[in-house]
Amino acid sequence: MHSILILGGTTEARQLAGRLAALKRFRLELSLAGRTKTPVEQPVPVRTGGFGGAEGLARYLGANRIDLMIDATHPYAARISANADTAARMAEIPLVALRRPGWNREPGDRWQEVESVEQAVVSLGTAPRRAFLALGRQELLPFEAAPQHRYLVRSVDAVEPPLDLLDVRYITARGPFAEEDEITLLRDNRIEVIVSKNSGGAASYGKIVAARKLGLDVIMIRRPVLPDVCSFETVEALADHVAQAFPADQLRGE
Repeated sequence: MHSILILGGTTEARQLAGRLAALKRFRLELSLAGRTKTPVEQPVPVRTGGFGGAEGLARYLGANRIDLMIDATHPYAARISANADTAARMAEIPLVALRRPGWNREPGDRWQEVESVEQAVVSLGTAPRRAFLALGRQELLPFEAAPQHRYLVRSVDAVEPPLDLLDVRYITARGPFAEEDEITLLRDNRIEVIVSKNSGGAASYGKIVAARKLGLDVIMIRRPVLPDVCSFETVEALADHVAQAFPADQLRGE
């Protein structure tokens, strides 16, 4: 059987793993960074933790006779994507990526686009505002530099230790989040501005639609530049590509 390593951490990675597993002709492994304390159950064997950079990943690919690597990490996991590109070249195996499209600005959107979390903090301004931080818990520390604001933080895992801020409320929840629920959340907390990444996909788009309908500002952190590799926008398209690249009549002997 051909061996495939999927670099995951996204809902699409889990869906892709399940779709390829259903073909019953690949040896699959899903690699997770381990940042989420309570990951959802996966349909294939899971490896957790880093590889030791591009060189370590290349050694892993060779030692485990990986035939194909799939980068299905988060659109903002730029370092992992860069390491995957380098490692695939070193190991001389193909690399394909699952790249979900970002959200596009729609009429009524009040976006201010910035390059980083640090720029987002500055963009909040000096006057106190009620801000909803829709970011990963590892990315929140820079907001301690702006303690004048009131923050609502939503993350999959609890923020530990809590931020050193005067006024912050935490919510632990895992998407998808419905548009009407997002509107209620923003209204009940009298949110004035949202800080978000342009993650794309439907699961977290509700807050963007809610901001549009409520006329709220959104500080949108732009996507990083990722390696130029063969990529697909949907699970279905990538799975079809893999099935065609490794047809059932070309199974490799053990």
